[in-house]
Amino acid sequence: MPQDITPTDRLTWEALDTLARRADHVTITRRVIALSEPERAAFAAELEAGIRKTRGEAWWGQQGNDPAAGYALAVIGSMPSAARAATLLARRDMRDGWGSIPAEKFRSIVEARDIPWLADLGVRLAEKLPAKEVWTRDWEFVSPMLAATPELAPRTEGFVRGWLDHVHARSTRRRGLADAFRDSPFLDHLLPAVFEIDGLGSALTGGHWDGEEWSTTPRFSVALATLVADGRLDRATVLAATVDRLVRGDRPALLRPFAMLHDALAPTVDEMAGFTHDYARLLAGAPSAIAGLAQRALRAVDDAGRLELETLIEASAATLLRVEKGLVKTQLSWLETVARRSPERAGELMETVAVAFGHPTLDVQERALNLIARQVARLDAGAVVRIADAAGALGGDLPARAAGLFGVAAPEAAVPGVAELAPPAPAAAMPPPIASGAELATEIVALLYEGTAVAWERVLAALVALPAAGVPVAESLLPLLDRHHYELTDHGWHGELLRNALLGDVMRVILGRDRSSASSDNVRNAWVFGSGPRQSLRGGPASVLELRIRELAERVTAEPVEELMATPTRVTGALDPAVLLERLVRAEAAGREPWPLDFEQALLRVPREADPAVMTAATELTSAAGRRFAVWLKEGGLPDPVSTRWPQTGKDGRYAYGGTPPLKRRVVAQLDESRPVEHLLGGLLVNLTRSNVPSYYPWDFSAPIDITAAVLPQHREVAAAWVLPVIAAHADMDGKGDGPMLPALAECSGPVGPALTLALAYGLGARHEPDRLAAVDAFLILAAGGEPIGAGVGAELADLCADGMVKLTRVVAALTDVHRGGGSRTLWELLTAALPGLLPAGPRGLPDLLELATQVAGEVGARDDIPGLAEVAGRAGGSRLLKEARRLRTVLTG
Repeated sequence: MPQDITPTDRLTWEALDTLARRADHVTITRRVIALSEPERAAFAAELEAGIRKTRGEAWWGQQGNDPAAGYALAVIGSMPSAARAATLLARRDMRDGWGSIPAEKFRSIVEARDIPWLADLGVRLAEKLPAKEVWTRDWEFVSPMLAATPELAPRTEGFVRGWLDHVHARSTRRRGLADAFRDSPFLDHLLPAVFEIDGLGSALTGGHWDGEEWSTTPRFSVALATLVADGRLDRATVLAATVDRLVRGDRPALLRPFAMLHDALAPTVDEMAGFTHDYARLLAGAPSAIAGLAQRALRAVDDAGRLELETLIEASAATLLRVEKGLVKTQLSWLETVARRSPERAGELMETVAVAFGHPTLDVQERALNLIARQVARLDAGAVVRIADAAGALGGDLPARAAGLFGVAAPEAAVPGVAELAPPAPAAAMPPPIASGAELATEIVALLYEGTAVAWERVLAALVALPAAGVPVAESLLPLLDRHHYELTDHGWHGELLRNALLGDVMRVILGRDRSSASSDNVRNAWVFGSGPRQSLRGGPASVLELRIRELAERVTAEPVEELMATPTRVTGALDPAVLLERLVRAEAAGREPWPLDFEQALLRVPREADPAVMTAATELTSAAGRRFAVWLKEGGLPDPVSTRWPQTGKDGRYAYGGTPPLKRRVVAQLDESRPVEHLLGGLLVNLTRSNVPSYYPWDFSAPIDITAAVLPQHREVAAAWVLPVIAAHADMDGKGDGPMLPALAECSGPVGPALTLALAYGLGARHEPDRLAAVDAFLILAAGGEPIGAGVGAELADLCADGMVKLTRVVAALTDVHRGGGSRTLWELLTAALPGLLPAGPRGLPDLLELATQVAGEVGARDDIPGLAEVAGRAGGSRLLKEARRLRTVLTG
């Protein structure tokens, strides 16, 4: 036990620091209470200087206790004002100790001093709480200072969120959330802010136990409804705040607790009638679930005869163009009911129904047309003419039906006039080279935060070229290496951490320091797997960059050169043959051979075809690298490997939970060299052996796609084969975030094979919309470039979607975007290849695909005979699948 220190001993910073690091809070409390006011004033200045002197030292990394709690007790016991106390307590290093401050000791100091500015201190500290991640212990340290004066508590997001977390934590199965809210002194003051601050819905989610079973209704909704029923909260105020929160909007998931509260309050018709205009706004523009709530509320008001027809018509006009078909169909049925109830207004109502002729789905268009057909006898001639004009927006086989219904001439068959996709723009040129040591340091710092391929190439080129040109770099690199020691030191064995550590080794070599373990292995010991002629580069094309940085660390001072050969001229990684020729000429003149890996990477970046003048000039080179360059150009570069589809089957118990494989099957691609390759890197990259079992964690070795693509800008099929498992996982394992891979691959060159075709198919079926949109972009880039991708992607989609390994519903959404993006001709080739395999299987989403096919066929003027379509269209029944098959059949047969 620490030796007791009597309260009469003078308290100094050194004594406090010793006690605080021993967590002797009892002694600290006694001694600060015993201080006289003059002693407090003197010690306050010493305490401020001592805490600031620590400069935020990493107490968590030291031996012993965090002294912040002890310091905080001394702050409360000595500071003369809330401002000075808050300045110290709000420091980041002091805030880390709030949760360990003993509450009873804190209270005893406050009571002994009878501090008059405690509430002011509470307000100042409460305003410092972060908006999102509020630690419960921090809120529980600040809130007691405001408990006696809750009306002073700031309605900041941080304090309100902390309050909600605290109240939820205080509730139990026996003592429900309603009781926890009721007992909180902050309820009346902070509850309005819950409805006013955007994003607070995230603190209100989570179900509850209702006594018999688990309910998915958020506890917040049930608790507030209980408090309203008990009379603790004013019903009109809570209902108005709820509707206002829904109208102001937020992310759908964050609005759910408020929507559930609305339902839990079960507003009466009289109450809902006061919010009709708010409900109308929600119906037109709110997220789907909230719009459904508004639709039900307005329908109830209308059934009671309390809804103005103008309000219904205005809300319906916007609602009928929403993409949610269920919501639109319900609105159409409602409008028909009103038309029967008020036949004198049928014309206005049916003209509103005709707005649905512009809906993107034929199913909704047809429903609207059928509804009008049932009411057309009640319409006056003017309404019929206006509705007939609106029918020009109908698609598929509906224009002819509308013409017969309205007694007008059938529209002439439109002459297909699909706009052709503009050819893709050439890749942008690389930015200018780094010109100074200061600029190099700036670019290295940026590289540590975002390691793009372009940034890496510019930095590597500068680390070689600047010293060779006599530009001083040491004075810029030295402080950078010290300041970013952690990032530039070995902390990983692959990926970004390794690349950064290797970069640090290059800098150390330039500065004459010893290298770390990151680049201790010789570059000749390339990181490969496999044996014999089928060796592959572990980690794929992205590992080439790591090998090149290793080579730089080994040779930058031992074997200096004036410039790197592989620095690209385009941001895709492509290298102009004429530029490489000039670099080789300069190297020959200096009597130097290029570094091996740097030169091999340069060759991989050269286009397959070069200007004849460059090819002729290359034959005049005399160095070994020059002669190799001439042969490389003559033979057209790296031979394209044989790319083969490789089906994989899930295996029980392998990297799976409970012995069940995460997926049943996946199709990837395997690479085999078409002929022997006299190129180290190329030979490692064109051989790729795949397992018979899918990789359930394919993203473990994935690298930024621009780095991968920049290694093989002339061989997108090879790059696609390496990254295909990651792209496939977006669709069959709901992965996320690597969608930009596909546009980057599409912007490269080279033939398209099964790997890229499969990658597009999986990308179009990705779980998350941004990844699907990236696949759409890639599809349009390839289609604009004239690549024959439609039939291949369609066949793969038929295979992957037939058994549900890729969800067809997701694919349809992506293909609709392809249609809207102008890729209709290539899309039709895809559809004609996919439908024969999908029609017999009948996966979910097939009616939507047939509907899209009808729209595309009408636009391109297709008359193809799709195998299996006539059989499905000829079946008896009225299901949507049969209706859409018949519609497509009608359009195709003219």
